Amino acid sequence: MSKARLYSGMQPSADSLQIGNYIGALLQWRDLQESYDAFFSVVDLHALTQPNDPAELRAKTRRTAAQYIAAGIEPSKSALYVQSHVPAHAELAWVLSTITGFGEAGRMTQFKDKSQRYGSDATNVGLFTYPVLMAADILLYQTNVVPVGDDQKQHVELTRDLAERFNARYGKTFTVPTPVIQQDTARIYDLQNPTSKMSKSAESDAGVLWLLDDPAVSAKKIMRAVTDSEGVVRYDRETKPGVSNLLVIFAALTGRQIPAIEDEFAGRGYGDFKKALAEVVVSEFGPVRERALAMLDDPAELDRALAVNAQKASAVAEQTLGDVYDRIGLLRRS
Repeated sequence: MSKARLYSGMQPSADSLQIGNYIGALLQWRDLQESYDAFFSVVDLHALTQPNDPAELRAKTRRTAAQYIAAGIEPSKSALYVQSHVPAHAELAWVLSTITGFGEAGRMTQFKDKSQRYGSDATNVGLFTYPVLMAADILLYQTNVVPVGDDQKQHVELTRDLAERFNARYGKTFTVPTPVIQQDTARIYDLQNPTSKMSKSAESDAGVLWLLDDPAVSAKKIMRAVTDSEGVVRYDRETKPGVSNLLVIFAALTGRQIPAIEDEFAGRGYGDFKKALAEVVVSEFGPVRERALAMLDDPAELDRALAVNAQKASAVAEQTLGDVYDRIGLLRRS
């Protein structure tokens, strides 16, 4: 019996991934690749919706791919590739854009938020059509399951709508995917502003735990993390967001339940708790950091692995794209 297919990806928008990416995506992907026919992409075309220095974008793309692999996403088990290496992504996006309503695309929450924040003249068309390209990413591989965060759920719903619309007009062509939303407990917040989600675009670096940070830097950030004056290690998202955030990180990286961690640190204060968490983070990130940096020291080998997987992805993508072109009446090149 063949495995169900899974697709997911992240943008190469920073030199390093952060702990929210690691816990919220990479750890899940590492497990999911065992039970799914998994396709994981570094979505560099999506990154073009923001201004980029060309050399920096290439470097970030390699660094993101290296961190995927270092965290346990194995190219021998999954199709791990760079989005732009498979031209069918952009080609299918154009086709899907012709069946997407202007108002439908304009209702996407992320686009509305960013266009209101920056103004229409500073908002590019790529950002407007971003969800259509995301739909192409997913539908190219006849994807059954898409693991995403809450902020991407609306985009997967649009993907489902487009798949059903195309199938109704032109005959069964696409698998209609199902979003798998990460649990709220996997959401990681900024160490200095624990009411805001930790983000690669955070205003201050002090609240972000980067996967490639020097271990001493990571430990210092944890020791300086915002808590409260109560001095009790207890989970309460409403009144103790800082401590609760640290408990979530501790639980996610150790596989332990939060009540057991609370019991361990009962009466011991925040200093002991933070020191123990720093040791957990450094122990978890250390091997990942070393492996990623070693791969980046040999970019030719990394590029070779990405090229092999791009061929694997292209074989599936081109089959889907060919079927789409046939269905909509485009003339095949002889």
